[in-house]
Amino acid sequence: MKCCYCGYGESKVVDSRPAEEGSSIRRRRECLKCGKRFTTYEIIETLPLVIVKKDKSRQAYDRNKLVTGIVRACEKRPVPMAVIENLVDEIEAEMHNSLDREITSVKIGELVMDKLKDIDQVAYVRFASVYRQFRDINTFMDELTKLLKNEK
Repeated sequence: MKCCYCGYGESKVVDSRPAEEGSSIRRRRECLKCGKRFTTYEIIETLPLVIVKKDKSRQAYDRNKLVTGIVRACEKRPVPMAVIENLVDEIEAEMHNSLDREITSVKIGELVMDKLKDIDQVAYVRFASVYRQFRDINTFMDELTKLLKNEK
């Protein structure tokens, strides 16, 4: 960190503490050349995620939409809200770790289905029926057959 008094490029951190409700870190530094102290703030840089829909349109990622879709699939099922929140956290972590700023809705749907399959199979089938737009009973049965095969 460059000293704001003499411009020297080396300093040591004297004190470090959270600031602004934990969204940044306040650091007191001391210049190794002139000895003067100054304060710096570090913030976490978050890049917005953009979702590419099936029709190629783009929109900003909205956590609430993801939560709502999963809650709807888990309706009247024994899935606690804490489990759903953890599921969404895991999906968001995977999206951020992919380093892609644009993620397809197809990819998000597949992530949700992979994780729901392990949590609640009825919720998985509900989500899959909407996500994959089952047109008739045969496509629904095909999905159930796949699920049963994987269970054995």
